Amino acid sequence: MAGELDTAFRTTAAGLNENPAVRIEQVDGQSALILTPLSALLDAPSLRLLQTQVEARLPDIDIAELLLEMNAWTGCLDEIVRADGKEPSRGLTLSLCAVLVAQACNIGLKAVMRPDHPDLNLGRLSWVQQNYLRADTLVRANAKLVDAQLDLPLAGRWGGGDVASADGLRFVVPVKTMNAGFNRKYFGAQRGITYYTFVSDQFTAFHGIVVPGTLRDSLHILAGLLEHQTALHPKELMSDTAGYSDIVFGLFHLLGYRFSPRLADLQGTRYWRMDREADYGELQGVARHHINMGLIAQEWPDLLRLAASLKLGKVKAPDVMRVLSRGSSLSGLGKAVAELGRISKTLYLLNYLYDEGYRRRIQTQLNRGESRHSLARAVFHGRRGEVRERYREGQEDVLGALGFVVNAIVLWNTRYTAAILEWLEGLGEDVIEEDVARLSPLKFAHVNMLGRYRFEVPDDVAAGVMRPLRDPDALDEMGMTWTA
Repeated sequence: MAGELDTAFRTTAAGLNENPAVRIEQVDGQSALILTPLSALLDAPSLRLLQTQVEARLPDIDIAELLLEMNAWTGCLDEIVRADGKEPSRGLTLSLCAVLVAQACNIGLKAVMRPDHPDLNLGRLSWVQQNYLRADTLVRANAKLVDAQLDLPLAGRWGGGDVASADGLRFVVPVKTMNAGFNRKYFGAQRGITYYTFVSDQFTAFHGIVVPGTLRDSLHILAGLLEHQTALHPKELMSDTAGYSDIVFGLFHLLGYRFSPRLADLQGTRYWRMDREADYGELQGVARHHINMGLIAQEWPDLLRLAASLKLGKVKAPDVMRVLSRGSSLSGLGKAVAELGRISKTLYLLNYLYDEGYRRRIQTQLNRGESRHSLARAVFHGRRGEVRERYREGQEDVLGALGFVVNAIVLWNTRYTAAILEWLEGLGEDVIEEDVARLSPLKFAHVNMLGRYRFEVPDDVAAGVMRPLRDPDALDEMGMTWTA
């Protein structure tokens, strides 16, 4: 790492004069690097046209129909089994679909029940919810959706599944519960929880964690990479400033991952050097802190044992983070992890400053996670978007169902977007690869989530045939011509 760090300092220093986004200022008598924020990228006219063409042709669909269609295609609901291992009862698919809609839309079972239908009456739905819907079964069902997305060529044009982002979605919990916390910024005078989600560059969420209040993101940021059960193999994780610490950088390096946070303020950030004698030109005043290599060497065997324990699941990442992040009471091992993290962090910072493309890549992935939050909010519309489960298990069931349904929408949209692109190309339309790479499967205007729910799917669709694409020139049900 010494040679890599030395090269990074010299490369960044040599490029300062040609890097208009970075400047050096004196702050409190010391040199500090100041980074100008990225300017917004304007959408090309061809991209706007392609987005309009795709959105105009996505078939209208009910959220319940969408779930049934995705189950017919992937078999995802087969993973939701009884805790006692007994064979599933007849009509279970319809019942599960109704319960998932009720949970994900936060509307309760009465909104989806049909008293005259044996698989959809209130007693049946309540029984299925109690006996089938659990966090572990939802994790396995969700993995089916994530893996199906990975197999789609269009998703591969958005990303290879090796990049991900982590961010928290906040919910007010207006009922008395031990599993909620205060944070005036997000919950006002009430208490709330955070659903910390890990989203791949293919737009699917491959892991989610419910935490009380806004407990430090850095405690959980490794869990998604180590504990998920999908076929994805993310190697790089992006986050906002809340997920950052020297210890996080150190653990990521030990485990072979790359940590790429978006830091809000670089002005007070420390840059660490390993070579005390090296001259880094204009960065000499910035690279004024020194790595304790002796401490890393002394603790190296224990560092390797810690990495192996995390990889093998012998210890949980949040537990390790809690032990290692105890401020001034850090053990020798904790200090060594932080010291190693300072090397990794400095390499990241120098690359972040030097490479605008790297900064934009981080921004793009974080924007995907934030856009996914908007879709999740639209789905979770009932009860003013508040979680009203008192116990952690219930909260995990509700938000696990939400994550599952959002992934189903992402997968459905990706599949139909691919069909629309194929249709456009068949007409001789000029579909530009750069525009395809910037499309998003997070659209939801065509998905009905309010008031009426159709728990049936046509036989040909259930057999794998896709629905006809919407004709934007056709009349809608009210006799009006659809316009973009």
